[in-house]
Amino acid sequence: MHPRFLTCVAFATAAALTACRGGFRISRFPSNQALYEGGIREYQKKRWTNAIAAFEKLTNDLPARDTLLPRAYWVLASAHERQEEHLLAAQSFTRLYESFPDDSSADDAALEAARSYRRLWRKPFLDATHGETALATYNTLLGLFPSSDHADAARTEILELEQWFATKNYETGRYYFRRKAFDSAIIYLKTVIERWPHVPRARDALVLLADAYRQIRYREDFNEVCGRLRREYPGDPAAARACSGARAPDSTVAAPRPPSGD
Repeated sequence: MHPRFLTCVAFATAAALTACRGGFRISRFPSNQALYEGGIREYQKKRWTNAIAAFEKLTNDLPARDTLLPRAYWVLASAHERQEEHLLAAQSFTRLYESFPDDSSADDAALEAARSYRRLWRKPFLDATHGETALATYNTLLGLFPSSDHADAARTEILELEQWFATKNYETGRYYFRRKAFDSAIIYLKTVIERWPHVPRARDALVLLADAYRQIRYREDFNEVCGRLRREYPGDPAAARACSGARAPDSTVAAPRPPSGD
C-alpha cells in the first residue's frame, strides 16, 4: 500500500482532519456535498492523494442510498488507478457494481475492475492469481450486463488473458522438456491444447508435444498429434519439421466399379 495513501486515509483518527497536501483539509468542508465538490476539484488538479482522502471519507460516511455514493466509488477508484494502486482501484470499482448494479456506471466499473486486476498480473510466468480474478470479473460483466457496450471489449480482453494462461503453461512444459522430464512436459502441453485450443499458443504447444512424443517414442500419440497439426496448420514450417517421419494421412482409393452387364 502506498505510504501517502496510508497518511491520508486514517480517518478513524484525528489525523484524518489534518492537511494532506497544499492546504487541503477534510475538516473545512461543512457537508458531504461540499466535500464531494472539493474532492472533484482535487482530482481535476491531479492531486490524487487529496482526492483519495476526500472520497475515502465519503464512501465511509454517505448513506447507502445516497446518489453521490456510486460517484464517490468511481472517483476513488480512478484516483487509485492514477496512483497505480491497482488492487485498491479494483476493490472500489467492484464495490460500485456490486452495491449499485442498476447504476448507469455499473458495467463501466465492472470493466475497469477487471482491467485493474489484469494490470496486477504483469508477466505470464508470474503467479496468475490476479489474472484469474480478472477473468472472473470479465465474465461477471458479461453475465450481469450482457447488453453492455463493453461486451465486445471484454471478450477481446478475455482472449488476451487466455493467451497468457496458455503461455504460462506452455513455458512450464518447455522447462520440463529441456530437462528431459517429458512426462511432466506432456501434462502442461496437453493442458494448453485442451483448455485454450483457440489461442495462438496452442500451435506452439502442439509442435512441442509432437517432439516430446517423438523423444519418448510414443509413436501412436506422435502420429495423432501430427495429424492434428497437418489439419489445423497446413503448410506451417514448424509443424512440418516437428512431424518429419510421422505417418502420412490415410488415403482411400475408390474400388473399381464392376462392368455393366451390357
